Amino acid sequence: MRVLTAGESHGPAVLCLVEGLPAGLEVKKDRINAELARRQRGYGRGGRMKIEQDEVEILTGIRHGLTLGSPVTLAVRNKDHANWADVMSPDVLPEATREEGLSKRERTSPRPGHADLAGALKYLTRDLRNIIERSSARDTAARVAAGMLAQSVLDVFGVEVRSHVIRIENAASESPVSFDAMAEASQSDVGCLDEAVAARMRAVIDSAKKDGDTVGGEIEMAARGLPPGIGSFAQWTQRLDGLLAQALMSIPSVKAVALGEGFHAGRMRGSAFHDTIGFTSSKGFTRPSNHAGGIEGGISNGEEIRVRAIVKPIPTLMNRLPSVDLKTLEPSPAAIERSDTCVVPAAAVVGEAMVRIVLAQALLETYGGDSRAQLLAHFEKSRDLRASTFGFGKE
Repeated sequence: MRVLTAGESHGPAVLCLVEGLPAGLEVKKDRINAELARRQRGYGRGGRMKIEQDEVEILTGIRHGLTLGSPVTLAVRNKDHANWADVMSPDVLPEATREEGLSKRERTSPRPGHADLAGALKYLTRDLRNIIERSSARDTAARVAAGMLAQSVLDVFGVEVRSHVIRIENAASESPVSFDAMAEASQSDVGCLDEAVAARMRAVIDSAKKDGDTVGGEIEMAARGLPPGIGSFAQWTQRLDGLLAQALMSIPSVKAVALGEGFHAGRMRGSAFHDTIGFTSSKGFTRPSNHAGGIEGGISNGEEIRVRAIVKPIPTLMNRLPSVDLKTLEPSPAAIERSDTCVVPAAAVVGEAMVRIVLAQALLETYGGDSRAQLLAHFEKSRDLRASTFGFGKE
């Protein structure tokens, strides 16, 4: 399975193309749209979310609610494009129109922490609009849509993915959150189950907004129901933890990723960190803890997948940081784009999507099949073989 996205922040749409989905998977537009709406919500979001009302448009690969086995293409239209049609036009504009229409959208002072300057140096342009549009987090709408296509694969195996927010700046929840409780956390506008902590998170966001600043935090994604044996240590490119880390690090603003209690592993002794192993004939191998986050040696071990990510404060500040104008090379305040104060709750939703994509890819690689029926048959056969080999009932 391969996932590609395309589109600019203020272009006509963002799109995703997903190849390699078996035929016969159920795809519901309402479920995709519900997840797109989750991505748009969250305390601290900016004005763009008031303009866009994201809804998916299915262009190819699905008939009567089922995948055909051919590439699936989805589009999420950008309503704000109507206000940017001249700026984002693919056609050459008349000189007068160009001068009048583009100058107000011109950005030449790169934002520290953004792709602006690095992208300008890579693509040799002083026009930061060429960098801003594709590097924008607007692309994550396409990823969330693709993630719900991946969920159609996970449904075959009974795998669910959820998330919650652990921290926004210095407001943090120290208590572990169960997978079931994460469903309640997702109803919070800051993604936090503990209302006392959630109130502190909102206060932190309000304070940063008042100062023209931004805040980051920490999120956790969890997957329940993933069978053991997914991923491999045979090559470094096949390690499941490595694949998850790369996918999550690709989310704009994510700066660190850890499996399970990985952020704290360096402060613990091995006897405290590692998850001891037990066995019963009914359940098979058991673990009293899950510090490893469900992956050992690059392979799923049957426990819940738990992965955390650090989300940095986004780089568009209303209280602008010092920068340099690319045209004059003189000091200049960093450019401002319409932006958010905090994207941590939204990042958790995007994190879920990336986990879904990676797990779906790994499951398809392990079990294969051109149709849902084949995929399920291969999985059930493998499950029976594992049970008979080790002498315990089916998982």
